[in-house]
Amino acid sequence: MFRQDLSQPFTRIMGCSGSEFAGWLQRALPDATLAIEADAHSGLCRASFADGELSIEWHALEPRRIALLSVPQLEVRFSYSGLDLARREAIQTYFDRATQRGGG
Repeated sequence: MFRQDLSQPFTRIMGCSGSEFAGWLQRALPDATLAIEADAHSGLCRASFADGELSIEWHALEPRRIALLSVPQLEVRFSYSGLDLARREAIQTYFDRATQRGGG
């Protein structure tokens, strides 16, 4: 995991489909009340906590192709509001671990 400046909105590329990503949100944000609007190509999740909110927007990119392998990709934008830095770091660390795939 790399350190991310959580005081500003930031974007990541994730190797998954929109439906996979939407399915992970409840597990990745267990302490939040979630409002999710999504289709096969894009979505928005508002995760409400007692002390603030995390907004996550995503949309599908062209799949990454390596020889015959095709990996779906999403551009995911995270934006925190009303949470102090320590709380943001705790939420993001848990989210990252819950959505990590593979052995690395």
